[in-house]
Amino acid sequence: MDVIDLFKKAAAALQTDERYLALAAARKANDEDEALQDMIGEFNLARMDLNNEISKDERNDERVAALNAKVNDLYGKIMASEGMVAYNAAKADAEALISHIDAIINTAMNGGDPMLVEAPSAGCSGSCASCGGCG
Repeated sequence: MDVIDLFKKAAAALQTDERYLALAAARKANDEDEALQDMIGEFNLARMDLNNEISKDERNDERVAALNAKVNDLYGKIMASEGMVAYNAAKADAEALISHIDAIINTAMNGGDPMLVEAPSAGCSGSCASCGGCG
């Protein structure tokens, strides 16, 4: 079996990991949350209105300020919603998993022992090129 086939099997296994499943479930819940989707739609329209107003030759600074406040308010509400809080937590866990996998691959490609790679600490990008830490 070649290395590509092994990585394909590993990628399939990744899709059974609890962190992947939690992210998929959070994404699905947000997609099905009508109130959240309505707020996102309203945010997108307000952002388009803001961009249109800003790009006018003779823009109305009061309108720009009002639209900017609306965009910021909607963004805050979206990000504070229960679904988005859960999604962002699940996303952070999934990104940590991917950073760990990336660190393993980078260690192996640099001649290190991939079996010795521990999960990167907070702030680790997974790129070993500029790090002397893990392996």
